[in-house]
Amino acid sequence: MLASQMATVARLRPLGVTAGLYLLALLAACSNGTPPDEWAGRVCAAMKPWRGQIEGLNATAQTRVSAATTPAQARTELLSLLAGAESATESARSAVQSAGTPDVDGGADVARRFVDALAGSRDAYARARTDLQALPTDDDKAFYDGVVVVLGRLTQEYARGSVDTARLDSQPLREAFDRVDQCR
Repeated sequence: MLASQMATVARLRPLGVTAGLYLLALLAACSNGTPPDEWAGRVCAAMKPWRGQIEGLNATAQTRVSAATTPAQARTELLSLLAGAESATESARSAVQSAGTPDVDGGADVARRFVDALAGSRDAYARARTDLQALPTDDDKAFYDGVVVVLGRLTQEYARGSVDTARLDSQPLREAFDRVDQCR
């Protein structure tokens, strides 16, 4: 009896291994991405505070730069704005990267585009900060003309890197961004 049971087990073992391998293959074929609503919610949860921080930094800098009486004071305030924006953008980039990959066709590309856009904005703030730091403050006109150039370039770089959620290639993600509370 024991011999026949062992023979049965021996015949079933390859079936069990085959079924187990088949199950693993099915699981591997299934996406391990984040559902669209959850992914959009995570992205928006990272982006909303970031936008608020950028708006707050801009408002503070406007007030302080307007009150500055020398180019050196104005540069200090603008450098503070740019350093804060760079840091806030890196935090948002990290949070968006942590959101993972949306479970949609092309999800890895979409996630990469969001992360890359924020990295580009972060880098644009860093370049503007470096360029602003290099401006001479002993000539008011040269300094303020330089500020216009630096901030104009920042605006262009910032606009080039943005991602418009209404133009995503993924219908499920566009709908998720429209539907999810964190994105409103």
